[in-house]
Amino acid sequence: MGFLLVLRAELTRSFIMVRRYWFATLTGLIIGYGMLMMLISAFVAGRGEVLERFSAQAIGGTLGFLIGMLAFGIVGMFSQGLQSMARSGELEQLCMSPHGLITNFLARSLVSAISSVLSMSIMLWLVARTVKGELHADFGPTALMLALTYVNLIGFGFMIGGLVLIFKQTGQVATIVRLVLVGVAIKAQPGMSEYPLINAIAHMVPITDAAICLKLVVVHGEGFAVLHTPYFAFLIVNCVLWTSIGVSLFKFMENWSRSKGTLGAY
Repeated sequence: MGFLLVLRAELTRSFIMVRRYWFATLTGLIIGYGMLMMLISAFVAGRGEVLERFSAQAIGGTLGFLIGMLAFGIVGMFSQGLQSMARSGELEQLCMSPHGLITNFLARSLVSAISSVLSMSIMLWLVARTVKGELHADFGPTALMLALTYVNLIGFGFMIGGLVLIFKQTGQVATIVRLVLVGVAIKAQPGMSEYPLINAIAHMVPITDAAICLKLVVVHGEGFAVLHTPYFAFLIVNCVLWTSIGVSLFKFMENWSRSKGTLGAY
């Protein structure tokens, strides 16, 4: 019940911000679409390809980049977000909330993820229309993959957040980790490498199998057939492991930081 109350408050706040700053939201979409098309055009021109013949690869690369940016934003809430909240005193206020830090961050991250998915879906659709490509966005499998992607990333984000609560100034390291997630999401594809060790390491990264499954559904039109692939099995395992590890570590680090009196010290 507490989570629903916090979620409602975050949804209301987000709606008010979008309604009040609608022009900034619109220009952000236009700028994002323009940047994606410039990157695609530059890459295609460098390879001497025709844009229409490169449509499937362009959509796949764009989808990977957008998934990476989703990961970049969610993990950023638990790194730079925690640090800025601590400096402004907001973190200590959330700690005094009856719902706790975990509930508040779950609600905030969920609203942020939904907002990001909506805006990124519009940009992906615009890119697909521009390059005359095809999207297979079946609602059921797409929604399921996005939900599992969020669960996977939120567990990883909580782990990063727990480390930030203890080690404080981790901005540069957290940024490097976020950039690695973006790169992995772009490159993620079935049979990424012929070396088993590299594949094993890649499957341990929380964004890898999520990106592969989403590409199979949206770009290749696999639909619910993706449920029978090993990538979906890896995604489920990652969800369970990262969420369990992340939430447990965050709770432990929060309690440790409270006991030392260093929760808001940055």
